[in-house]
Amino acid sequence: MSSEYDGSVIKGLDKLYEFEHEPVSEDNLQPGKHFAGLFAGEHTAGTEFVIGALFVAWGVNAFDIFVGLLIGNAMAVLTWVFVCAPIAVRTRLTLYWYLRKIAGPVTTTVYNILNAVLFCILAGCMITVSASAVRIPFGIPAQTNWYPEDFRFVLVVIGVGAVVVTLAIWGFKKLAQFASVCSPWLLLMFLGGAIAMLPGLAANTAGVGQIRSFQDFWTLANNVIWTGTTPNGSQPITFWQVAAFAWICNLAMHGGLSDMALLRYARKASYGFYSAFGMFLGHYLAWICAGIMGAAAAVIFKTSISELDAGGVAIQALGIAGAVAVVIAGWTTSNPTLYRAGLAFQAVTPGWPRWMVTLMAGIATTAIACFPFVFTKLLNFVGYYGLLLMPVGAIVFTEYWIFPKIGLTQYWVSHKKLMVSWPAMLSWCIAIAVALILEQTGTLHLFFLFVPVWLLTVVLYILFASMAGAKEKFPALAQDEQTSGDATLESKVAPTEKQSGSDGGDIVLWISAVVAVASLLACPVLPIWVYVTAGSQYDQNFATFKNILIWPSLIYFVAGTIWTIKRDKPK
Repeated sequence: MSSEYDGSVIKGLDKLYEFEHEPVSEDNLQPGKHFAGLFAGEHTAGTEFVIGALFVAWGVNAFDIFVGLLIGNAMAVLTWVFVCAPIAVRTRLTLYWYLRKIAGPVTTTVYNILNAVLFCILAGCMITVSASAVRIPFGIPAQTNWYPEDFRFVLVVIGVGAVVVTLAIWGFKKLAQFASVCSPWLLLMFLGGAIAMLPGLAANTAGVGQIRSFQDFWTLANNVIWTGTTPNGSQPITFWQVAAFAWICNLAMHGGLSDMALLRYARKASYGFYSAFGMFLGHYLAWICAGIMGAAAAVIFKTSISELDAGGVAIQALGIAGAVAVVIAGWTTSNPTLYRAGLAFQAVTPGWPRWMVTLMAGIATTAIACFPFVFTKLLNFVGYYGLLLMPVGAIVFTEYWIFPKIGLTQYWVSHKKLMVSWPAMLSWCIAIAVALILEQTGTLHLFFLFVPVWLLTVVLYILFASMAGAKEKFPALAQDEQTSGDATLESKVAPTEKQSGSDGGDIVLWISAVVAVASLLACPVLPIWVYVTAGSQYDQNFATFKNILIWPSLIYFVAGTIWTIKRDKPK
């Protein structure tokens, strides 16, 4: 009986096909709502608490944070729209498989292994952040060494990691559904925590006391939150460094084309604009709100903001709901990250099913998450992993868009049946070497390397490919090879609409929708009530807010999950 059950489970997992080696079929393209939820969920992570606090510690001033982040996030969105999304929609392939046509199997294997390892580390960071919140109710001390100091923390990481791995195995649609439920609530948690803590921060600030106007808020922002000075007196980062960081924070995904794994399911290249939900409602709003919460928590705890972890800040601002927010924020980011890692590894081991490869990657990711050092070095890691992967995106962009315009042959490596593309490998290695030299010698800051290194890679690849055979003309590729590299321009129909959607007369669907909306609306109403009634009753009202916020949150998740499942249930 047990063996029969195990066999049925394996068969069920094997059906979780994600078009790992061929273009996504038109009837599996997904609507825009999935991308809005996925981008918003992935880019509203527990690490936003950390990054928002870091901007405060880096000595950014208020103008730089509001305007610099606006420019940088806008550039990130445009990179998704004009660099990543068009290639993803035209090929319908993951970068991890499409790269074989451009750079050969050996180059692709090297890239995919590096890509998967880096994504496993990144997903491990997110799991560690989630565990930092779960540890608090169990009395587990903060993990400040590179190794775990409490065995209970390891157990917490394993529990959090199990959820992440399960969702990643389920595939794109389940990830999108999960993120669609979580992302609106997460955004309200960041916003609500900042609103509720502002009066307390103002009361402890000389010359402000209460916030009665935008000028009062701006004074508070410049004098207490984003002061333009660092705690240790070092040089603060500049306006352009703020903007550049916002642009390159997800460089591997947009400039490096890793998000072809997600956007290959998009009906149109314009779906790249859905990344704005992640960049503005996620990064922009979340980083600003996290800075406010971090500064307020530092005042309350009478400590430096750099000494606070994400869990501590969130619980101080939102109570138990804050701990839940950090956990879910870690999940919504690590889920698609591990999904990408699984796809990258699967391209190296095509004989293995994706679910098995993702499971193996998930086990490795969870093991990494047990060691907090990956979290303490997060910002440096984000910069370097984007820099390492970005040149490959530049090579793919060059071959797909520029080669046809300058008379060079697309897929010349496939025509020649080469195992490795030395122009691609050499361009990649030289670009990384130049980037490291520029950064280590202080010639260019890490945040400013993206554009010059990307352009250098393009020039090098054109030069080396021309020397290696890209100028030669070849007969057309076989039909199966051709379609695997250029599937379709855009879908002109909405195929998935006929596959899902519950009956409009379903009473459960409508009740769950009403309850979800009502409970979700309660989440911003409560912090606004705390803000409006600030004064002698602030401490009491703030404590009440933290105690009861968890209840509308739980009701929302139950009702929202029911609504999402019934809405997307096949007819």
